[in-house]
Amino acid sequence: MVGYDKKTEKLNQFDFAFAGGASGFITRAVCQPLDVLKIRFQLQVEPISHQAISKYRSIFQACSVILREEGVKAFWKGHVPAQWLSVTYGIAQFWTFEVLSKQMHKLNLSTNVSPIVNFSCGSIAAASTQIESDDSETDIRFLETGCTATLVSFPFDVVRTRLVAQSEQQKIYKGILHASQDICKKEGPIVLFRGLWPTVVQIGPHAGAQFMCYKIFDDLYKMLEKSRETTLLGSLVAGSLAGLCAKTFIYPFDLAKKRMQIQGFEEGRKTFGQHFQCKGLNDCLVQIYRMEGIPGFFKGLAPSLIKAVFTTALHFSSYEMICKLLLYTKQ
Repeated sequence: MVGYDKKTEKLNQFDFAFAGGASGFITRAVCQPLDVLKIRFQLQVEPISHQAISKYRSIFQACSVILREEGVKAFWKGHVPAQWLSVTYGIAQFWTFEVLSKQMHKLNLSTNVSPIVNFSCGSIAAASTQIESDDSETDIRFLETGCTATLVSFPFDVVRTRLVAQSEQQKIYKGILHASQDICKKEGPIVLFRGLWPTVVQIGPHAGAQFMCYKIFDDLYKMLEKSRETTLLGSLVAGSLAGLCAKTFIYPFDLAKKRMQIQGFEEGRKTFGQHFQCKGLNDCLVQIYRMEGIPGFFKGLAPSLIKAVFTTALHFSSYEMICKLLLYTKQ
């Protein structure tokens, strides 16, 4: 049901936006612990290895350390700003993708170019939207490149990263509001957008690859099952594989973004080992390579891939089910 389907013609733009926001909320609530693990690994300069003297050496060891030192609640650190991030982006992304795919359907293009169409629609959905209103309805027009969804939600990402990154023994921020105020007061409002450039670089290809792979795997699953309907299991399988492919593709930029977001936050990370310093995206990538080598670009990839599999599967499947529920209420 992701993308244009005659069965969804009864759904309006508000329905797609609601389904996207709700699926983002559900996914974030369930998968937040994996996000905490991923960020902790990404920010650690020391090797992630049982042979190294590092705070975090493996997924299970990291879970044990966090649980012992910070308690169960630590696995949901930064959950509130993360929810704002997920809901805001889920609304913008799915809403835009559905509208775009409907417009592309009207062109009657060959099915051979469907993967390219889905990739393009997914990329544009993540990276460019312009909304214009008239007296009768909201009209979506894609006339110029922008980063609406990313710009609106990005400060939540920075605050989320800071909350997850801080130590309980050196706690600086008490919550989302205190973190936002403290960052603006001590470092300036512009810091709330630190790491935006690697996000802009990765967001289009990531979303495009995600939607393209989802449609490919969904079609393959339906072909194998000899079914025309998208089932919950099929959506979960297709979403999982799509998340796995897309996340691996853009991971180094995601790691660089997290490293940039904690610049100037040394005080809150005194118990986590060596602090990483950089002066922008290019310098960040160079410093990672010099200090940690090629493996440094993929620190935290394991929990990130686990997270990508679960979040993408849950995101797409919950979106599909919510759309079906909305259709049922309109019958």
